[in-house]
Amino acid sequence: MTKIELVRAVAKKTGIDQPTVLATIEGTIDTIMESLIEKENVYLRGWGTWTLKHRAQKTARNISKNTTMVIEAHDIPYFKPCKEFMEAVAASKK
Repeated sequence: MTKIELVRAVAKKTGIDQPTVLATIEGTIDTIMESLIEKENVYLRGWGTWTLKHRAQKTARNISKNTTMVIEAHDIPYFKPCKEFMEAVAASKK
């Protein structure tokens, strides 16, 4: 599902016009990104948690050039769905 498909689905489900839904979704995404940039976790009960995972510095190999390089330590965003969300997805596959 793309962002525009999501906007259309939410607009249809709620009866809210698409430009308002689009602004709301983009505002939500921007707020989550800003919180993670400021190293704040985002918790949405009944849906999941966005956190940062720290990756330590490591040495990697470029096989085609037969060289090594250092990948610096960095943080990556991570989403963990809540238990109910994971159970609902698992139940849908049965």
